[in-house]
Amino acid sequence: MDLKDNLQLLSKEAVEKIEAAKDLKTLDQVRVAYLGKKGPITEISKGMKTVSPEERPILGALVNEVRNEITTNLEAKKAILEMEKINRDLESESIDVTLPGSHVAVGQSHVLTQIMEEIEDLFIGMGYQIIEGPEVEEDSYNFERMNLPKEHPARDMQDTFYITNEILMRTHTSPVQARTMDKHDFSKGSLKMISPGKVYRRDSDDATHSHQFHQMEGLVVAKDITMGDLKGTLEVFAKKLFGAEREIRLRPSYFPFTEPSVEVDVSCFKCSGKGCNVCKHTGWIEILGAGMVHPNVLEMSGIDATIYSGYAFGLGPDRVAMLKYGIDDIRHFYQNDVRFLNQFKVKE
Repeated sequence: MDLKDNLQLLSKEAVEKIEAAKDLKTLDQVRVAYLGKKGPITEISKGMKTVSPEERPILGALVNEVRNEITTNLEAKKAILEMEKINRDLESESIDVTLPGSHVAVGQSHVLTQIMEEIEDLFIGMGYQIIEGPEVEEDSYNFERMNLPKEHPARDMQDTFYITNEILMRTHTSPVQARTMDKHDFSKGSLKMISPGKVYRRDSDDATHSHQFHQMEGLVVAKDITMGDLKGTLEVFAKKLFGAEREIRLRPSYFPFTEPSVEVDVSCFKCSGKGCNVCKHTGWIEILGAGMVHPNVLEMSGIDATIYSGYAFGLGPDRVAMLKYGIDDIRHFYQNDVRFLNQFKVKE
């Protein structure tokens, strides 16, 4: 059998094996067997140097023709096998869209965030702006600007985390009010703001105390502000948060940054003022502290206390949430137990 006949036989065998291949692996084995470095086509190509110069072009063209024929058949068969594999994969991986889907748990705002946003929405509707400030604060803003100079005994009311002698973790959000009063242009109108955020105190964590908690303070400074304005604002707040039938009462108290100062109680929303375990059988529940801004606080911000006056109030969203939902341990808010948190679904 001459070389030409041998090439034709190889071509026929290769095409038959290509057609018989049932998968891509077998097809690749056929390719290597006939066109690989040790395959017969490559061996014949290497042996061309022994062929006479006259026959070499003819046999070379035939070798290329056979190689191209085998390659063409390989590519055609490969395309068919790849499509068959895709179809098999699609069939095995098909999704029955009629089956019920898996439940996906959807996150929601934390109960404290819900309370704070509810309070913020109320005061925004009353014309207040929301202003936040740094949690790492200067002693001068946290205490001195709040009428609490160095060595003032009232500083003991707030056991403080000091970073340096002059830098601390804020114990209330009042410093935000001082910073805002410094920048406010009263020629353009009154100042009405609330300052929500986290505050820190050196306290032992228990059912009613935490070293970190939330506070929201309000401030209004303008001409002719009176205690009546403060009481009216707090009545709107109490009725919105605890129910339209709620009443408030003001009791004299002391805060260094307000004068006069009051503690604010709301009529018990559980017993409607008749007396129960929630209100300790008094009919009233303390919810916040408030008062008229001390003239010294205004003057330290460059505000003329003979022309302007103001009121301020501070409340704890943690305590408000505990009262509103009957929660007996503040630590529940910070333990990230979804069984607890899922009880407070966001209203659609």
